[in-house]
Amino acid sequence: MAWTKNVLRVNLTNGSITHEPLNMQWANDYLGQRGLATKYLSEEIDPKCDALSPENKLIMTTGPLTGTPASTAGRYSVVTKSPLTGAIACSNSGGYFGNEMKNAGWDMVILEGKSAAPVYLYIENDKAELIPADDLWGKSAWAADEMIHTKHQDPLVRIAVVGRAAEKGCLYSAVVNDLHRAAGRSGVGTVMASKNLKAVVLRGTKGVGGISDPARFLKVTEAGKKVLADNEVTGQGLPALGTQVLMNIINEVGALPTHNHRDVQFDGAGKISGEAMLEIRPGDGKANLTTNGACFSCTIACQRISTVDKTHFTVKDKPEYQGNSGGLEFENAWSLGTDCGVDDLDAVTFSNFLCNEDAVDPISLGATIAAAMELFEEGAITVEDTGGMELKFGSAEALVWATEVTVRGEGFGKDLGLGSKRLCEKYGRPELSMTVKNQEFPAYDPRGMQGMGLAYATSNRGACHLRGYTAASEIMGIPEKTDPLVTDGKPGLVKAFQDATAVVDSAGLCVFTTFAWTLEDIAPQIDAACEGDWSAERCLEVGERIWNMEREFNLAAGLTGKDDTLPKRLLKDAAKTGPAKGRTNDLHQMLPEYYALRGWTPDGIPTDATRSRLGL
Repeated sequence: MAWTKNVLRVNLTNGSITHEPLNMQWANDYLGQRGLATKYLSEEIDPKCDALSPENKLIMTTGPLTGTPASTAGRYSVVTKSPLTGAIACSNSGGYFGNEMKNAGWDMVILEGKSAAPVYLYIENDKAELIPADDLWGKSAWAADEMIHTKHQDPLVRIAVVGRAAEKGCLYSAVVNDLHRAAGRSGVGTVMASKNLKAVVLRGTKGVGGISDPARFLKVTEAGKKVLADNEVTGQGLPALGTQVLMNIINEVGALPTHNHRDVQFDGAGKISGEAMLEIRPGDGKANLTTNGACFSCTIACQRISTVDKTHFTVKDKPEYQGNSGGLEFENAWSLGTDCGVDDLDAVTFSNFLCNEDAVDPISLGATIAAAMELFEEGAITVEDTGGMELKFGSAEALVWATEVTVRGEGFGKDLGLGSKRLCEKYGRPELSMTVKNQEFPAYDPRGMQGMGLAYATSNRGACHLRGYTAASEIMGIPEKTDPLVTDGKPGLVKAFQDATAVVDSAGLCVFTTFAWTLEDIAPQIDAACEGDWSAERCLEVGERIWNMEREFNLAAGLTGKDDTLPKRLLKDAAKTGPAKGRTNDLHQMLPEYYALRGWTPDGIPTDATRSRLGL
């Protein structure tokens, strides 16, 4: 089987480390990674527990295809209860860390309790130990990574680490691995830091075996790679421009949220787009984009590697930031740029460097800064609150300052670290928070994409584009074109995307493959790797089971159907420009049908019949 069948359990409170067999019945029901780890978490913690208490657990987990030759099979996830949302958190990352975990012989590492002092976990194949990390505490993720590599004198160890923001309690801190890849959303890094765990360090030399039918597996994975290579998105657009290929497209269709979602188009979008990253700068004669890169076993290579103009105000006196680093993706270019009204490519890139350096979710950070800028404009936040900085829309200086104080947990940065919802509540204007279930919106305005609005509202981890990416259909025509301004058919579209994505996440693959692949491409790879019949139909049922299990976790945590909503601005204030001009999001038309298709009550609760059918 593609699973290692091994789980490492680490009790940080008493320092014990034990090995146990993977629950194979659960693996057959929930596949792996997102689904399987959520099953473990649901069984082992009280969903009502304080996310930052020792009672919460943090699970690092791979899928059955992680570490195999399947394209993009390098993914791992971090699963826990979110301190930002109070809901289930599953944050997915690429790079090489997931592959290393599988090569060390582990499907899953369960971290429980809380260490009395800072530690990091070192795993080398079957051996694991907790090592004091007092010298690492208070260091950035990048600095800690360098110190750990130096200590172990092994350039091949893979490290997942938290930064200073997590230590200071920023509620949307991430876990960064391989310096630039991140389990980015929902505050999983904050939970890790709350346990006094600075890093998990891996070295695996076992290799990944156990493929059920190796010859057929190689055949179907090679066929899958050809599909990706022949597709204009995965074979051309993403390698050339990364996800930043979307910036000008989404702006043109009038679904690019700007100035904290007051507007849906940004005049400066072209200046921070994927195309702009290729232009030669007058300052140093170089382009922002240095090269592209790829995660383990990835044939798409959408990763961006960038440099900042050495003469730019952000880094001219900071030589440590003048080298190559993780460049802009569409979501962080939008949040740190468009949403804040900033069209300074170097400033936005530098702010993203800071997010990587200290392991902070740039989507939540940028959206929270945008909310703070509107609060400042409205007079709810003043220069007395910020310590002298004028938080104005369009100010590159304000953006960089706000990023710096947040990732370091200093001064007003502590308020920004609360996230948009709590920030706006603190300053008396809760309606200015653009969140669902306390998590900040990504880069698609629900007035210009009706399906994305429903996907945000019903997402189990709060506002998220990667739980049901209907933009693929509404904008790109994948797998078929639907009108972004029409609500008809969107409940079924959202459900289908949500269930299919749960399968992709649980298998250990990257969701970007679904620009080209359907489950008819993915299921044969799972079927050849794992024992048993893994047809597309079975995979889809597993995805639906995972979605309903996550829903039940959230209901037990205290969320209700009333949380499946959007900010009033998106439901009441019409788009001012573009194709969606005059439109709001018609969530009220879509939600009842979505509940019915899900087999839920009108209040959003899975019925007994649905639970029985899915074996919950």
